[in-house]
Amino acid sequence: MKKTKIFKRIVECLNYIRLPGIKDILEAGIHQAEKEEMSYAAFLLHLLEHECDVRKNRKIQRLQKASRVPKDKRLDNFNMKRLPLKVRQKASAILDGTFIDRKENILAFGQPGAGKTHLLCAIAHEQIKKGRKVFFTTCSILVQRLLSARENLQLEKELKKLSRFELILIDDIGYVQQNRDEMGVLFTFLADRYERGSLMISSNLPFSEWDNIFKDPMTTAAAIDRLVHHSIIFEMNLISYRAEEALSKKKGK
Repeated sequence: MKKTKIFKRIVECLNYIRLPGIKDILEAGIHQAEKEEMSYAAFLLHLLEHECDVRKNRKIQRLQKASRVPKDKRLDNFNMKRLPLKVRQKASAILDGTFIDRKENILAFGQPGAGKTHLLCAIAHEQIKKGRKVFFTTCSILVQRLLSARENLQLEKELKKLSRFELILIDDIGYVQQNRDEMGVLFTFLADRYERGSLMISSNLPFSEWDNIFKDPMTTAAAIDRLVHHSIIFEMNLISYRAEEALSKKKGK
């Protein structure tokens, strides 16, 4: 059996057992193995490691697409130096993702433009790189999704779909005022998620003003109690980065 026929047969087998990563580097790998006089075990390990890397990268790409986390809000383009020292320390400590294993919530408060969304998205991207199932949504879109499901008698099914994500990032709670029905389904979601999965939430309203969100003191207290029980809080009382850039430009003139 000639070498070319052997090579073709190997490729056929790799296609059959779905190992595209190995197939892509097989020829170059053989030449490298012959040149370096690699052992059979070393050659096999080289091929398998490449296949694992390919599969891992493809999985991360799928997770990123499914997450809907804004691609431009990453850690490498976020100015951590703007943050208070305590917030920087907390943010660095949770990047390993163990807060997800503990079902802890991350809550970020501050004025618009403080960088809450960017910081939380950056943390979310780091979790996706670790193979975590993450989902990003604004509060308004989530509420409409849940309300539509309830009207179609599918709320339980929708909550089950959302429960598959290990981490859900809800942006801008309180930014748009909702009616009682809308806030009712949001509370149902928070209660369902309690101690079952991690949340990351950004809000421009402190807890003292959450009555404006849930409309009812009892519901507000219950929602806050569930969120805070296992949580890490980022207080980001900073000047808007847009205002900061404008002042910097003004000074530079």
